[in-house]
Amino acid sequence: MEERLVLDVLIYPDEIKLATPEDLREWELERASQVSLSSVRLFVALYPYNPAAMSPNPDTAAEELPFVPGQIIKVFGDKDCDGFYHGESGGLSGYVPSNMVTEVPVDSEEVKQFLMQQGFLPVDHTGLSLTPDPRDGGGVPEDVVVRRMVALFDYDPWESSPNVDNEAELCFRSGDIIYVLGDMDEDGFYYGDLHGRRGLVPSNFIEFLPWD
Repeated sequence: MEERLVLDVLIYPDEIKLATPEDLREWELERASQVSLSSVRLFVALYPYNPAAMSPNPDTAAEELPFVPGQIIKVFGDKDCDGFYHGESGGLSGYVPSNMVTEVPVDSEEVKQFLMQQGFLPVDHTGLSLTPDPRDGGGVPEDVVVRRMVALFDYDPWESSPNVDNEAELCFRSGDIIYVLGDMDEDGFYYGDLHGRRGLVPSNFIEFLPWD
């Protein structure tokens, strides 16, 4: 039976050369990085986050990623049932609370690579805005005060809300950590964020929770 010798070659515009084992390893590493890059999602931090002081999960705070506003975070996959992504930034990796970051839509792989190398994106110049209050149709001011609250009781708008338009309200459970944006309105409601969901929150169901 005739034996055949199989050789790997590299084809260039002006030449063809045999590929060495080193050439093949470099090609495989480059291809792997391109494939992994396409699956990476980029997020920018909207608020400072110190897991040791701010995490809703004290037992697993050490596994969460600390960050500052404007920091670019590489995210892998979708958020889990607790509202956390798994991300990487500044040489560290860990879990990232989805309500403290927002995704940066990037179509170009070159731009994505540039942003990852840069590491930061000025939040004030991204054009990204917080979700508007559904009742007034306006945006949340850039200098809005963010407060951390804890839910004292379960709240289901369909059962407990005094408002007819309860679709604009958040449903939550006792112990949930809610980030409130701005001051209480005249009806006694805050506008809050819970695991990326935003809506109105009755002030008599929550109380302030210090950051530290």
